[in-house]
Amino acid sequence: MKKLLAVLTALTLSLTLSTGCGSNTKEESAPGKDIANAPSANKDAAAADAKSTNGGASKETTLTYWYWADNSDYSQKMQEIVKEFNEINQSGITVKAEEQPWDGGAYSQNLFTAAMGGGGPDMATWKLTATPLFTANNLLAELDGYIEKWADKDDIDANLYQIMKKAGGSNKTYVMPWNTQVLYVYYRPSMFKEVGIEVPKTYEDFLMACEKLTRDTDGDGKIDVYGFGMRGSKGGQEPWGSFIHGRGGNFEEMASDQAIKGMEDFVQLYKKGYVPPTAPADGFNEIIANFKSGRTAMTIHHTGSSAGMVETFGDDVAAFAFPKGEGQWTSMGDTENVIFEKCKNKEAAFEFISYMAAGKGQQVWCETTGNVPVSKRVQALPFFQDNKFMKASIEGVSYAGILPILDTTTEWVSTIWPNTVAQALSGDVSSKEAMEVLQKELYK
Repeated sequence: MKKLLAVLTALTLSLTLSTGCGSNTKEESAPGKDIANAPSANKDAAAADAKSTNGGASKETTLTYWYWADNSDYSQKMQEIVKEFNEINQSGITVKAEEQPWDGGAYSQNLFTAAMGGGGPDMATWKLTATPLFTANNLLAELDGYIEKWADKDDIDANLYQIMKKAGGSNKTYVMPWNTQVLYVYYRPSMFKEVGIEVPKTYEDFLMACEKLTRDTDGDGKIDVYGFGMRGSKGGQEPWGSFIHGRGGNFEEMASDQAIKGMEDFVQLYKKGYVPPTAPADGFNEIIANFKSGRTAMTIHHTGSSAGMVETFGDDVAAFAFPKGEGQWTSMGDTENVIFEKCKNKEAAFEFISYMAAGKGQQVWCETTGNVPVSKRVQALPFFQDNKFMKASIEGVSYAGILPILDTTTEWVSTIWPNTVAQALSGDVSSKEAMEVLQKELYK
């Protein structure tokens, strides 16, 4: 029964919480210099990118790799990345990249079906939400031994490795980081200047900014600009999590005093009128529309919406990482890579996925898609450092996280969280009562 529940959980989460491999970000920036020019690059960058630092494969090897792509440009770029790896690796490895449809998240189901039948690829692009299902059926290769011997292991933030382990529900690593999307706060510099405030440095500063940015700008007695664009509908649990952690709470103990206090901050923003009155029903489209129309001065999303923000505001839009209080957290979306247990040459497979994580494959893919690189060397390249939205994302990598992946998570995200938060915002239940419900329903 647990495996069946795990199947339903993983597949539904893929539908509700995931997007495709890349984002549609088209923030303008000059192409990054080659990764070999990053400050901490290996002396012989070509060799570092081409050859596994754990010794490489010892003979000619052909590996299959399944991936999905959000559009034809991304698909072509993936084929180019794989072609270059095949040409420059010194271990006799040939990777055959086979595109599979994302199909609204059915990709994970198709992958699972193929793997359970003894087929499928040696490696695949991945969503963390699918991990419990595959590990419960012993389908994924453990990567800890390979990572430990990998010379570039410290090029990836330790927090990302912890997220990979947490997704699998154990202290073992089955998923290799590849690229992410990290939530941050969009804001209007002109509005900050008008009210005389700086970018918030602390969680308390952020709450104060929500108040000061809420204004009647034309003197008619009605609020024209709200300080913060709250997402109270489905999907809002991600930015909401920053408030819970800002007070020192967490998702494991949502009925704690700290977590309840974070919920009360969230509720008070609504009750005091610092967010639009439509907040309980506002989803992604609404918070973006409110920000672009000037109705809100701040809102939370990731680089996927940055091109549209720049198109609307030009230079009058910027970003900052959600600031630290007693704790700090922001939500992270992901696309990763895995090796299947059935793969006969896991060492060769690790050479490829490490190339994607910290080699030229990492750089090229993230420059193409606008996703946040996991490699510190790639993050340091001008292409990413000269992009203010990417910089805010990168700042959040060390404390980003995901919701617990449980049998109950899909229903909790889709129904329990929005309904319970709506009751708390309307005053039908207290913050304490709401958090007790959220705790009970997620961990029942």
